[in-house]
Amino acid sequence: MTQDFYTRLVYARTLPVVGRLAYYLLKALGVEIPCSVRIEEGFELVHGGFGVVIHSKTVIGKRVKIYPGVSIGRADIYRPIHESRFEGIVIEDDVILAPGAKVLGKEGVLRVGRGTVVGANAVLLQSTGENEIWAGVPARKVGTRR
Repeated sequence: MTQDFYTRLVYARTLPVVGRLAYYLLKALGVEIPCSVRIEEGFELVHGGFGVVIHSKTVIGKRVKIYPGVSIGRADIYRPIHESRFEGIVIEDDVILAPGAKVLGKEGVLRVGRGTVVGANAVLLQSTGENEIWAGVPARKVGTRR
């Protein structure tokens, strides 16, 4: 499977020498993925992922698809970082984050379970189980993925 240009840039961010260039090129293209974000194989930044913002304390599993406008980060940005109980976000394997989805953790580690789909413009504020479908604001479980 060939990777598109944007996905190649995502993986290149961690390389010595060219990594910083790839990071800044992604930023210029409207994608904010810090070098500290660990991303496993098969990641796909669908349609270039314009408007994607991912918190530095995020881990992304295998075969994850992220669409444009997705934000992954803290739900308590009104607090100074030293007062936050946010520890990070884990996006497990085979997750799909639809256009405009927001995954926001407030305390501890928020986990998006393996195979979960977070619907378009949904605001996910809690961990999910495996193969669940979440939608709405705030997001709630609306089904199961086969």
